[in-house]
Amino acid sequence: MRRLLKFLHTMGAIGLMGAMAALLVLLERTPSPTAIEGYALIRGAMGAVATWLFLPSLALTLLAGLLSIAQRAFHNAGWAWAKLATGVVMFEWGFVGVQGPMQEEARLSAEALAGRVDPATLGQDLGSERGTLWVLLFIATFNVVFGIWRPRLIRRPQPAA
Repeated sequence: MRRLLKFLHTMGAIGLMGAMAALLVLLERTPSPTAIEGYALIRGAMGAVATWLFLPSLALTLLAGLLSIAQRAFHNAGWAWAKLATGVVMFEWGFVGVQGPMQEEARLSAEALAGRVDPATLGQDLGSERGTLWVLLFIATFNVVFGIWRPRLIRRPQPAA
């Protein structure tokens, strides 16, 4: 069971970091909202990446990590608790800073393309989306380093002499 959870956690992390990298590339290639056809196309692709790659990878990583930390072997491991704390940040920011805005902007750009929304209201948060993705990518890298390095963060009591 331990190896299966480690495998699932690793595969989820690969997908999660790949999705964030893909979203960063798409953000860099996003045309101005005034070029509504291209903008709507890229934002639709970003919404699909957020929905079909980012979200399932985030869920798999977090669930496998939580099930792993439930094992007694990790109860006294400080690095595991640090990963749990950063996992909570990943979960919350993943929904609030990535998933929600990506889907909403994809929907709004499709509405603007259909003529139901003013295109001037689009593209307001590109900088904050980019910043959020970079922070989450840094946290994910931190988690990978902690999973490999496994530093001692909790001092064990010294045995009595």
